Amino acid sequence: METVGFIGLGAMGRPMASNLARKGFRLVVNDIDAGAMAALEALQCSPASTVAEVAQRSEIVVTMLPNSAIVSDVVTAAEGVIANAKPGSLVLDMSTVSPETTDRLAALCAEAGLGFVDAPVGRLVAHAERGESLFMVGASDADFARVRPLLEAMGTTIHHCGGPGAGTRTKLVNNFLAVSSCQLNAEALGLSQALGLDLETTLEVIHGTTATNGQLKINWPNKSLKGDLEPGFAIDLAHKDLTLIMEAANAAKAPMPMGAAAREAFSQARARGYGRKDFSAMGDAHCEAANIAKPRLKG
Repeated sequence: METVGFIGLGAMGRPMASNLARKGFRLVVNDIDAGAMAALEALQCSPASTVAEVAQRSEIVVTMLPNSAIVSDVVTAAEGVIANAKPGSLVLDMSTVSPETTDRLAALCAEAGLGFVDAPVGRLVAHAERGESLFMVGASDADFARVRPLLEAMGTTIHHCGGPGAGTRTKLVNNFLAVSSCQLNAEALGLSQALGLDLETTLEVIHGTTATNGQLKINWPNKSLKGDLEPGFAIDLAHKDLTLIMEAANAAKAPMPMGAAAREAFSQARARGYGRKDFSAMGDAHCEAANIAKPRLKG
């Protein structure tokens, strides 16, 4: 069995690495958070103090990091993955980054004789904790076969979207709908509150028509509508993804007026102090700005 290096033990990375450890994979882990490292050590993972050490001790290096700049630095710096990887190793990036970043990393890995897979994650932290993540994979057939056992240990749904870069691009399309729908939901529920409607009845009607969506039906009732704003996926990260989406759309000359409006709404929510709240808290941010009662389910 190949040794797996896992860099990035945050809200998503930690449960995914934990699932790999519980299912028998041999892991070397690294993160700036000592508490996250200790939690993985308790699962018999081996700690590494540097990225270089992870690369030197692993055959597959997984990165699950916050943004394009950090991923690029971890993979390409002098003390990074490429410079210290064993011959024939593979980089599996599961972060949400720009297509340009993915394409550059894939090319650099190919030049160094390393495999490269982009496999950004769908679904939420709760799914990652249960091993029920969805992966959108960009990879050659051979590299996809090599990482598939890892993905199966961390999730339940795997889509091979095409060659390197296809996973990242698919993630941007998916997140455009998932994130933008939160602003539509915020305005719709704000309107229902302003019109004096019963929230439960309104939701029952919406869920019985084509107006419903996964955020409003699944995530919101378990988060903001019951007053839980702790981030499964933070508004700051959603705003970052909308920025990536708009940049990719501009590069492709694909007009996205709804995307631009949604990004501005998320900017306003961040300005009001909601950046570290769950992205379902867009409803609260919108209603607060409009002096409308925040939508809450009874009980």
